[in-house]
Amino acid sequence: MATSKPSALDLKQDLKRHFDLTLGRGDTNYSRHYLYQSMALAVRDQLVSRWRETRERYRREEPKRVSYLSLEFLMGRTLHNALANLDLEDQARAALQDYACDLETLETEELDAGLGNGGLGRLAACFLDSCATLEIPVTGYGIRYQFGMFHQKIVDGYQQEAPDQWLRDGNPWEVESPENTRRVPFFGRVVVEHDPQGRECRRWVGTEDVLAIPYDIPVPGYNNDTVNTLRLWKASATEEFNLGEFNSGSYTDAVSKKTEAEQITMVLYPNDASEAGKVLRLRQQYFLASASLQDILHRWISRKGHDFTGFAEKHAVQLNDTHPTIAVAELMRLLMDEHGLGWQEAWALTESTMAYTNHTLLPEALETWSVSLFEHLLPRLLDIIYEINARFLQVVAQRWPGDVDKQRRLSIIQETPERAVRMAHLAIVGSYSVNGVAALHTDLLKQGLFAEFYALWPHKFNNKTNGVTPRRWLANCNPGLRDLITETIGDGWIRDLSQLDQLVPYADDTAFCERFMDVKYANKQALATLVANKTGIEFDPSWMFDVQVKRIHEYKRQLLNILHVISLYDRIRKGDTASMTPRCVLIGGKAAPGYVMAKLIIKLINNVAHTIAQDEQANQWLKVAFLPNYNVSAMEIICPGTDLSEQISTAGKEASGTGNMKFMMNGALTIGTLDGANIEIRDAVGADNFFLFGLEAHEVAQTRQNYNPQQYIEADPNFQAVMHLLQSGHFSLFEPGIFDPIIAALTASTDPWMTAADFSDYCKAQEQAACTYKDKTQWARMAVLNTATSGRFSSDRTISEYRDDIWYRAPEAVRKVS
Repeated sequence: MATSKPSALDLKQDLKRHFDLTLGRGDTNYSRHYLYQSMALAVRDQLVSRWRETRERYRREEPKRVSYLSLEFLMGRTLHNALANLDLEDQARAALQDYACDLETLETEELDAGLGNGGLGRLAACFLDSCATLEIPVTGYGIRYQFGMFHQKIVDGYQQEAPDQWLRDGNPWEVESPENTRRVPFFGRVVVEHDPQGRECRRWVGTEDVLAIPYDIPVPGYNNDTVNTLRLWKASATEEFNLGEFNSGSYTDAVSKKTEAEQITMVLYPNDASEAGKVLRLRQQYFLASASLQDILHRWISRKGHDFTGFAEKHAVQLNDTHPTIAVAELMRLLMDEHGLGWQEAWALTESTMAYTNHTLLPEALETWSVSLFEHLLPRLLDIIYEINARFLQVVAQRWPGDVDKQRRLSIIQETPERAVRMAHLAIVGSYSVNGVAALHTDLLKQGLFAEFYALWPHKFNNKTNGVTPRRWLANCNPGLRDLITETIGDGWIRDLSQLDQLVPYADDTAFCERFMDVKYANKQALATLVANKTGIEFDPSWMFDVQVKRIHEYKRQLLNILHVISLYDRIRKGDTASMTPRCVLIGGKAAPGYVMAKLIIKLINNVAHTIAQDEQANQWLKVAFLPNYNVSAMEIICPGTDLSEQISTAGKEASGTGNMKFMMNGALTIGTLDGANIEIRDAVGADNFFLFGLEAHEVAQTRQNYNPQQYIEADPNFQAVMHLLQSGHFSLFEPGIFDPIIAALTASTDPWMTAADFSDYCKAQEQAACTYKDKTQWARMAVLNTATSGRFSSDRTISEYRDDIWYRAPEAVRKVS
């Protein structure tokens, strides 16, 4: 039964009730903070009834349930998304009229939820939106980080990390569920015992347990009555306060257990450069996996008892990258140690329940944990992993008799240089499905990184090209374009993005293209305001907006971007501006706290930006800004206002990318390599509407064998000029030598990112983009075509494929598909 939509009067009354009674603000001084809190609670009221009905429907119908385990859920702000999905925007605006506050201003009171860092977490958030919209029973499981990753400040060009206090004012969208608290064990030892039948069994004893307290956040589908759940776990001590120690004067010791437990959910991705950081990070991963699996099993047992017949037919667990893959061993532990199943039965359930998504081609990003750390922190899990590995290696030996080297390469336990647990190997062995996230990525997994696993189990491997939700990343963040599209082809595209292909003929409609670019110009004005407020740099909306915003990493090659900026600066200083297009370059993103080179690249970007800002001659043609603390809310302004989207990773390194899809949907043109989903974007929009450069993945592999960066520098006078400015210290006049590590890495034959090899071709593609931008008619046509052909990159399509090919297909059926 459909839930009725409240009227403007209903929402207004709810808003007033929460403002006056829940928050006790009966005065006439309408603080925006309390007004936002009241509106959030009023909208949450509308979600809760649907939420309750959704849970009841799932209990009644008993569909297959999917649990999506991820260390990141980069949700962004919730209010606008909830209003849009409930179709309550007009009612909210009307309700605010008496408070002299517009909805857009009110929404800025909400802090971005600090639950993720980059594409991995934002993808998970898009997936939850699509699951609810498609009415698939999916529960997201994550961690309720108290401080998120960090709040990024730029001081003297350097990144400085400060706590991200996103919970400082509470979170009105969450509902604590203490009755579902779970107990997660750590440390201790394993003892061997015998059951009444004389069978040997192992028990994990002497553990130091931590409580996992769940906080639930509603996830509404678009214009339907389905509201799914994101369950986030907060760590707490079993005994928060030792009164005896306190009374004896040991005040610090009295709360030490509480402090140690709460560290687990304090920050996202603690710096694991130290041993203490490694311990904490593994504790996070196990904490998430154990609490979530206990939750799943509890729901089953409460309805079915301890008979696990049919469990795998009713449950799928999707592991989002390697972070939660300890879940394979933990499910085995729970089924055997807590619920009395034998190994064979437990393993059959485990490998028929787990599905693994790989998000990286970088071997160093495939997590490994030292055996000694596992033995100390999770001794029972190590026992189980050893047994899984022993049984798996028997399979390998049967498939390739006598091939000891292959056994060594495939083993879950890495023997050298230090004994370690390979988490990606554990995930592949324990899952019935292994998917990549773009066509090239999946091919490279099958042909390279996991080639031997693919040879053993080809049926497990499949591709699911990523997508992003069109609600947040077009309809909500770009209302001007949303209204133009809806006026032209109707509003069905918001649920079915493939309908955007109806816009293709309008790329040759002059009047439509003019309106399209008018919307773009207004969005560029909004972006220019954001940049000015955050950096003090004034962007001119008539100039080309060239944007690269993403996590700072060497493979994403922000360095290549800033080298091109330096080349433009050099040309301007030499008076070579006759054919130049005025350009505003925006770069943003965070570097991991322990990633020294990435942080140095941020420093270089800021120093170059500062040098250009102080140069009146350069300012006539070029503006450069580094946007601090890039996040989801910033991206909602950035992607509608971007002309040129930088997707310039070294070919074969980016798994997919999702920022490239957001920019495309909003009418930006892409400059990029044939990497990740860039390939599929280029195929969709056509080669003529994509600025391609650089080596392809197979050429990168070939070039690496005899790579000599110096030959690329010597062959290009422009490149030589750039290197001269860098090496002469022009961008570090008062900090001599600080960029020497960047220069050394760039010119080293061992540089895995091959920045020098792609520089000249990149500059040619940039020149082509700049020349095209001058032709306003041509650029508008290409921009319209990018939006019109972006339908494939909806997360609704991706999730439909997960549903049909992985979650709702029996594991046996998946195994039959190669």
